Amino acid sequence: MSTTEASGTDAGAMAGVKRLDTNIEVVVIPVSDVDRAKEFYGRLGWRLDADVSHEGFRLIQFTPPGSGCSIQFGTGLTSAAPGSAQGMYLAVADVEAARSEFAARGIEVSEVFHEGAAGARFHPAGAGDRVSGPAPEHRSYGSFASFSDPDGNGWLLQEVTTRLPGRVDPAETTYASDADLAAALRRAEAAHAKHEERTGQADANWPDWYALYMVRERAGEELPT
Repeated sequence: MSTTEASGTDAGAMAGVKRLDTNIEVVVIPVSDVDRAKEFYGRLGWRLDADVSHEGFRLIQFTPPGSGCSIQFGTGLTSAAPGSAQGMYLAVADVEAARSEFAARGIEVSEVFHEGAAGARFHPAGAGDRVSGPAPEHRSYGSFASFSDPDGNGWLLQEVTTRLPGRVDPAETTYASDADLAAALRRAEAAHAKHEERTGQADANWPDWYALYMVRERAGEELPT
């Protein structure tokens, strides 16, 4: 039986099987000095979930604010070389505010930039194809800042304001933090002001309009006007 035939058969067999949620909850990163890494990620303001050890094994877990995914590092967790984890994303509603917060915590973080060429986000800080400043009109997914932990594991802050279709179920719209929700409310407020300007009258049902705007924006659907 060919590979194509097998795939088709498998797809047919799976058609009646209920899909189970499979959430990415932990990413293991390789470090050389566990205590140094613990101090660094604690300084980011991330929540310390666990620090357990037993007979040469040690596991530390941190979770970024509002994140559904945590990181783990320690002793005996991975054979990967320290610093080899690269291109790990932290989605934020306001990249400039996030960068300022990290800098205030003593973290060495790049300036905000956007890509002058595809893939520039993964190039070193100072590379010529990283263009200074946020993406034009703060285009969602287009603005970045980068930083590394003491071992060189690389992180990207990425500004996400409007999700692409399919990423979020509009029936289950949620926000990762109070800051994320507040930023969405401000965008809805600005869009609603333009809506009232176009109609020439005050909208007494503005809460419904805000809610519709925010759900559609989060789900990547067409926005109300």
